[in-house]
Amino acid sequence: MLSEVAPRTSLPVLELDDVSFAYGRTPILRQVSLCLHEGEFVAVVGANGSGKTTLMKLALGLLRASGGRIRLFATEIGTFGDWGKVGYVPQRATAMSALPVSVEEVVQSGLAASTRLFRRRSPAQRERLEHVVDLLGLTPHRRSRISELSGGQQQRALIARALVTAPRLLIMDEPTAGVDADARGVLRDSLEHLVNVEGMAVVYVSHDPEAFAGLAHRVVEVDGGRVHTAGQDRDVLAEVT
Repeated sequence: MLSEVAPRTSLPVLELDDVSFAYGRTPILRQVSLCLHEGEFVAVVGANGSGKTTLMKLALGLLRASGGRIRLFATEIGTFGDWGKVGYVPQRATAMSALPVSVEEVVQSGLAASTRLFRRRSPAQRERLEHVVDLLGLTPHRRSRISELSGGQQQRALIARALVTAPRLLIMDEPTAGVDADARGVLRDSLEHLVNVEGMAVVYVSHDPEAFAGLAHRVVEVDGGRVHTAGQDRDVLAEVT
């Protein structure tokens, strides 16, 4: 199990300072501040439509804040370019399951942004691919078509794709929604390894506190357009179960 207090000796990997966002004249987030350090697991909870996914898209540069500052690895997000340091697992995408590609090809596609066209994978990249395929329990399925796998296995392949660049920050949006218990167990074990052994920072968005119980160092709640610290994961779990 992870320690209750994450290390604070490294520089922050993600900083949001007084960040606001609105769709037209409708405010979604108001003066949100959040700081995440290397080796820290932060769970983000909130009701549907509370702004959890909007918050993550702002952190990824997919949306532009209407106010405040966002920094990744101490660099303003508008000038940040080292996206290999950031892994993103969106809410389960069904389009991937219809493609005639193998699990290995799905995972390899995560290297596309960091590898020039037609250039062979480096030994380090091949080793990393082998590592994440094994870490997510996909070695027996690596040659299988993604369409042949269960929903949980497909989701694990998408997570492996996000990890293949060896990111220092992993952002996950409802990664266990609609997946089976076995897939949830593999994901928990993988996240514990990534945080404890690899020192990765994790932002885990979920409406289900049981999904991160025993893993999160901090839980923050998005409510009314603002972010509130909800305490240790066990405290949040006790309040909602």
